[in-house]
Amino acid sequence: MPCSLRRTLALFSAFTVAVSHAAPPTMFPPVRGLREMVGAANNQEVEAGFRILQQGGNAVDAGVAATFTAAVTEQSRFGMGGEMPVIIKMAGKPPIVISAVGVAPKKATVEFYKQRKAEPFEDSNNKPLIPPQGILSAITPGVVDGLLLALEEYGTMSVAQVLQPAIENAEGFPIAEEFARMLRDFRAIHQLWPSSTAFFYPDGAPPERGTIVRMPSLAKTLRAMVETERRTRGNRRKKIEAVRALMSKGDVAKRFAAFSEANGGLITLEDLAAYRAEVDQPRTVTYRGYEIHKPGFWTQGPVMLEALNILEGYDLKKMGHNSPEYLHTVIEAVKLAFADRDQHYGDPKFSKIPEAILLSKDYAAERRKLIDPKRASMESRPGQVPGGNNIAAMTSSPVQEAPIHDTTCVNVVDAKGNAFSATPSGAWLPSVIAGDTGIPFSSRLQSFVGTPGHPNQLAPGKRPRVTLSPTMVTRNGEFVFAMSTPGGDNQDQAMLQVLLNVIDFDMSPQEAVEAPRFQTEHFYASFAFHEFIPGKVNLESRIPPIFIGALEAMGHKVTVPGDWTNGSAPTLILKKDGVLHGGADPRRARFIFGR
Repeated sequence: MPCSLRRTLALFSAFTVAVSHAAPPTMFPPVRGLREMVGAANNQEVEAGFRILQQGGNAVDAGVAATFTAAVTEQSRFGMGGEMPVIIKMAGKPPIVISAVGVAPKKATVEFYKQRKAEPFEDSNNKPLIPPQGILSAITPGVVDGLLLALEEYGTMSVAQVLQPAIENAEGFPIAEEFARMLRDFRAIHQLWPSSTAFFYPDGAPPERGTIVRMPSLAKTLRAMVETERRTRGNRRKKIEAVRALMSKGDVAKRFAAFSEANGGLITLEDLAAYRAEVDQPRTVTYRGYEIHKPGFWTQGPVMLEALNILEGYDLKKMGHNSPEYLHTVIEAVKLAFADRDQHYGDPKFSKIPEAILLSKDYAAERRKLIDPKRASMESRPGQVPGGNNIAAMTSSPVQEAPIHDTTCVNVVDAKGNAFSATPSGAWLPSVIAGDTGIPFSSRLQSFVGTPGHPNQLAPGKRPRVTLSPTMVTRNGEFVFAMSTPGGDNQDQAMLQVLLNVIDFDMSPQEAVEAPRFQTEHFYASFAFHEFIPGKVNLESRIPPIFIGALEAMGHKVTVPGDWTNGSAPTLILKKDGVLHGGADPRRARFIFGR
């Protein structure tokens, strides 16, 4: 690097540190409160959560209500046939995780998918192992069972109470811009599935933004859940269990399975009845005195944990926020963590994952040595871990990115200090609606790989390793903040940057989510073609051009799509000195409210 450029960059870095406490106004105004806060994707979801809090419910009740409402009003990104990990922290207790991620049906084998014919929307000469959408890309629904489990074990309210906002919205809500646009974009695909055409286009045309959309079949299913609870004798637990049975082996499940089998799907009633969401323990590391909690290796959550272990060995604040040295260091740490994800992660029920090694400080110290401070790496470099998967990570197809339209986020903190952080996903557009249930099939099966012996190889009854990854941060066991985001493979690298903004650079939540970010694609993608793009990194153009040039000089393959183009959009709720501070990312018009 020329000396003149090096001096200029040093001055820019010093200036960045000097003005870090004099930040300009944020695009969205900061949200603060003393009692409770809800962050989600739209006003209907936030209103649902807040209504429950005002009625005396806790953070879990409110999070469940907001998530069910998202499954109605935000079906562009998420539906009731989808999946979700959630982290729950009850006041005075350690966090827990609920795995509400469904599994591959019994008939879903690598051999079956190798022999399948191309779908009408695919190129028959270049198709992935598993289609990116359609009924053959579905795992069993997981999110409803997970939400009911959360309500049963950690909530206080009835099914009827938490479903009321979702029912009202299913009876009619004004459709948002993104949902309306995606219905226009996917009309041709939806026409391949008559049930989807009837559900999304009842008047024969895509709805215009702001017009009232009604989902009577989905409303009927939600009311059936309420009616099942009402007529079940016994205590609250028995009533909720009866609703879980309705959805897994009762009338709704039977109609869902019958549609699947009649339309070439693999999911059977036996598959639905066998699935249960479950409570799991978070995976945790410390970072500069904070405890960072993530869901386990059936998600990509530990990517953030490994990256934090690596980065703890650097003085990031001294480097300067988004300076070339800082960006290069964080990008390279993320690449190493992703390489381990691509090689070693999968459903721990089917493969032995070397968790203790991957999350140890000693392992991070060895990984840190691989970062060249002057040059970008161009290879996937997973660690050769004793007891881990040491075969080739994956077989990547020629670069042909499949469109992914994933995921939403829900975060709630209540007045008693309980916290709920979820990443609901799956059953996004374009989706197949399961007949008259109003429930869309997931398309998460595509996250499996076909590589023999890989921990994430497709197998019946197995969870795919998902990108979904909420975050909970504590200090000395006390809640500090919760955060989740959409964004597929980008989720953990985006939230990592937001977390560093808060912890290392003392930004407010709103400043932290709005700050310009990078997005590397130096990994084997989690969807469809599992493409690997060495060295590629997308930078938002709000990063100074001279910094971008410095990264290019280090060998990074930089693209600059625009000012606000990062693929993730978190909501974040932080508690500090008795005050709740909220952050809502404007990149996808997140919404947050507190009091």
